[in-house]
Amino acid sequence: MTAVAITGAGVLSAAGRAPAELAAALSGTATPECDPGEPGLGVPGFDTRAELGRKGTSFFDRRTALAVVACRAALEDAGIDLATADRKRVGIVLGTSAGSVKSSVEYAVETFTQDRPHMVNPGLFPTTVMNCAAGQAAIWFGLRGVNATLAGGPLALVSVLRYGANLLSTGQADVLLAGVVDELTPHAAWLARTTGLPASTQPGEGGAVFTLSAARREAAPDAEILGVALGFAPEFGDRPAALGRCVRRALASAATVGADRAGDVTTVSMRSTADERQDRAMWRAVCRAAEEAGARKPESLTTRRHAGDCGAATAALDLAALIGRHRASGDLDGRLTVLAAHSPEGAVGAAVVRGWSRGPDQG
Repeated sequence: MTAVAITGAGVLSAAGRAPAELAAALSGTATPECDPGEPGLGVPGFDTRAELGRKGTSFFDRRTALAVVACRAALEDAGIDLATADRKRVGIVLGTSAGSVKSSVEYAVETFTQDRPHMVNPGLFPTTVMNCAAGQAAIWFGLRGVNATLAGGPLALVSVLRYGANLLSTGQADVLLAGVVDELTPHAAWLARTTGLPASTQPGEGGAVFTLSAARREAAPDAEILGVALGFAPEFGDRPAALGRCVRRALASAATVGADRAGDVTTVSMRSTADERQDRAMWRAVCRAAEEAGARKPESLTTRRHAGDCGAATAALDLAALIGRHRASGDLDGRLTVLAAHSPEGAVGAAVVRGWSRGPDQG
């Protein structure tokens, strides 16, 4: 694949609203607490009207509002002026677990509780569409480029990065707003618990949106996506090996676009699940693949303790925290991180990221 540059990041989480804040949270020891009456770790003080105003937001669900605000922050962080940009060449690609669970449940309830035959409130329907957040963000900023949503669950970020790389390499976009955002509602918290979230882990919300473009040597990116690989293994016993193969393929791709030393892999991000046995096997497979390429016992990076388990968005917050770390220290320039993911159904994937505190040509 062609290397992809990350030039900005918009972040929303219980642990902070900037990459630097997430990175600082990782170095601390405090664990955030839920607000009274809330089902988990929401974005503190987030209010749609306060963030975006009244006009055009009356039917926004929480996920849509979060996505629009994260996209705005990513554009600002990257210094992109849409007034001078070709908006037909700017697209949006968002990942999710299942869209807005609250919207879908409330609409479904209406079909049972309202008078027959067709008394369901039509205003509830738009937010049940999984692409609502991406579509509304495009409308909000006047973007007419590619617009897509990938329901990848734990694989959402890796899938978004691969999809985005393909769009950029084939000339279908010049700039992409790409990331993963999910909401926290009682409905989403219930779904997280019923699908295996450990009782000791708080559900969270938020996510991160990144500005992506084709990597160029004269640019000054925060990070570069150097390789992405996805796979599938339906049998539990085959999944660690399948994930290991994805890591090797992603590292091999990274080597073809300038990461000559796979031994520079110093960090691994992998969202844990309720199945500790599977998590341990997956972690060993990732580390073994990295060590075969020359890495030495990579560090585990996760924002889960500080931002809660944000479902599909957890990996995006991990990447944002990584960017915050690199921005703060030139000593980390050129170091590689493996973003690994696996789902209970057997999907596996990995991406290799190279971080910078400044552009690679600026030392």
